[in-house]
Order: sequence, then C-alpha cells, then structure tokens
Amino acid sequence: MYTLNFDLQDFLNHYWQKQPLVIKAAFKDFNDPISADELAGLACEEEIASRIILTKPDNWEIIQGPIEDYAPFGEDNWQLLVQAVNHWYPDAQPLVEAFRFIPDWRFDDLMVSFATPGGGVGPHIDNYDVFLLQGEGKRRWKVGPQGTYSPRGGDTHTALIDDFEPMIDVVLEAGDMLYIPPGFPHRGETLETALSYSIGFRAPSQQELISGIADHLIDTNSGNKRFTSNQEPNSPGLLPTAQQTQMLALLSELLTQPEHYQQVLGQLLSQNRFELDICDPDGQHTNDELIEALQDGATIQRIGGLKVIRLEDDNQLRLFINGEIYRFDSIELSILDTLANQFSFDNDTALALCKQTTVADYFIWLLDQGYAYLA
Repeated sequence: MYTLNFDLQDFLNHYWQKQPLVIKAAFKDFNDPISADELAGLACEEEIASRIILTKPDNWEIIQGPIEDYAPFGEDNWQLLVQAVNHWYPDAQPLVEAFRFIPDWRFDDLMVSFATPGGGVGPHIDNYDVFLLQGEGKRRWKVGPQGTYSPRGGDTHTALIDDFEPMIDVVLEAGDMLYIPPGFPHRGETLETALSYSIGFRAPSQQELISGIADHLIDTNSGNKRFTSNQEPNSPGLLPTAQQTQMLALLSELLTQPEHYQQVLGQLLSQNRFELDICDPDGQHTNDELIEALQDGATIQRIGGLKVIRLEDDNQLRLFINGEIYRFDSIELSILDTLANQFSFDNDTALALCKQTTVADYFIWLLDQGYAYLA
C-alpha cells in the first residue's frame, strides 16, 4: 500500500501543470516495489522497451534493449531505463494507484531506472508531466525555468539541450519526489547506486487529435460534406479570405458533433503507447464458469496498464478500452463508473455486479480478450 504524504488539492491548485515542486518524504518509509535484479530481468525481454544510457564526457550514448549483459558497462556512469513496468510487473500496480488522483486518460506509464554513481540523463525538456520518485540510493536533480533553449549540438531530433541555470538543485532520498510540468528543463545525476521511478502523464497534441479525427472519418466513411459558396473572386488565382474562413468553419462544424469527436477522444485516449501484457485466454468463458469461479473466491483483475474510460455526457452507453469500444444495451451510469474506475473486483463485488447480465457479459468479454484474468 502506497499513500501520498502531501495535500493533493493544494498541489492541483498551485503546482499541477504550473510549477515544479520538491516534495520531501512524499511517501513515508518508502519500500521499492521492484528490485534491481527483477528490473534487469524485465530488460531481457524483447517485447519490453528498455535502454541503457552511458554517461560520457560531454555526451550520452543510448543502447537500446533487450539488455542481457551488463559487464561491459562497468560499475559507474550508466543507468538502465525500463518503460511500462506496470504493464509487466503486477507488484508495481499499488504504486501506480497512488497517483490516480490524476485521471487515467492522462497516465502514460511507470518507468523504472537503475543507475550507478555518475549515471544520469543530460539536460533535457519533456513535453509531459512527470513525478520523479526516489527509491533506494540518492540522486541529484536540477530544474531550470521555462524558456528558449538550444538543442544540444543543434540536433532537433533529441530532447537534449544545452545546459541551464537551475532554480531547483536538490538531492532526493528514498520517498522524496520531484514534480516537473511540461517545458521545464531538468537533469539528473546519480550520487550512489539508485532505483528511481518516473510516473508520467501525457496529453494529446493537436497533431494526434487531427490524425485521430481523420482516421475516424475514413473508417466510418463520414465527413463527406463539401464546401459550397455563392460568390467567386474576380481573380482566377486568388483564394479569398472569406472562402478560407468558410472552409475552416466547415471543419469546425464537424468537430462540434459528438458522434464524431466523442468516439475519437475515447479511442485515442484509451490506447497505450507501450505494449500490454495481454493474457492468453484459456478458451471462451461462460457465465456459469465465471459465477462458479467467483463463488470459489476468485477475483477479477484487469491487466496492468489497461485504460478503461467513460466519457461524460456520452451519447451512447459504452466504455472505451485500449482503443476499442464496448457498448451496453442498458446499464446504470453509476455502475458504468464503477467498471471504469475499479482496477480489480473482489468476489463479493463481482458477484453482486454479475446479477445484471450486461455486466457479466462485459466481464466475460474482458477475460476472453485477455484484458483481465481470474486471480
């Protein structure tokens, strides 16, 4: 059980997406949910995103995983980063749960790093919110103000920048945490062998939203209304300002129709950037088998990282799950909220919910898709 040790409402009011914040003892008596050896084991797997960052004089080298041999890296000046640990390591889920005061649709992943003395990431800027939580060991972090910074070596394809003048310079120990909103430059340096946790939250860009809308219109063969006008310019090579505005109004009209934008948002924001550890279903489940398992004490557990999202004021009764749509013929909104909010369902709760056939069918679908399992 992980419980945050600070005023969440004050944080949301004054710091979230506004200012960096150092939170000493954010978790009291913090215990690492994963060991260095277990993290190294995950980095051996082909389907899990991992990398080694080597600290070199005035530079950093990235070695993409899987990583099986650490001997060449020596005893200092490197760190291992493993993405989406919460997808593959169930014991990490309770730590993720502590951060669900931020909505699930924003949550990106739990990245865990093991770093040797001198290991770290150079000065860089992220385009997402991140909580940097310290486990065992110590790391020093510097954070600079927002501003205009030159990409390191003129390379615009990397997040690395030239150095900055810090406004925060702090050493984090076990349980300490640093929050950094998008756009603030920062860099970390390991003082003694350390485990660290990066809890990231990401919002969609204009590019991603427009791309999602376009894909939806193509898939549904909709958005076919064409531009019309009752007056044309005298000059054949001219596109008048009025017609430019009218064309954009045609697009704006489309984006205000819930039947289009709600599905796009639900599917886009319920998808994960990283691969999920989909369960291999053991055949098709039946209602009787589900009820019998629950009566025997089983619980229904969603797989790590699965996003289940409900849209407020949705024009349909549905949930968005990993980019897919699950529709209900009829269901109370309070129950729909429960299905979206709860990560696991104990046997008593699940049995009570399964009295409604629509909910039992939903649980069976989750199990058959490999999005949940009986624990």
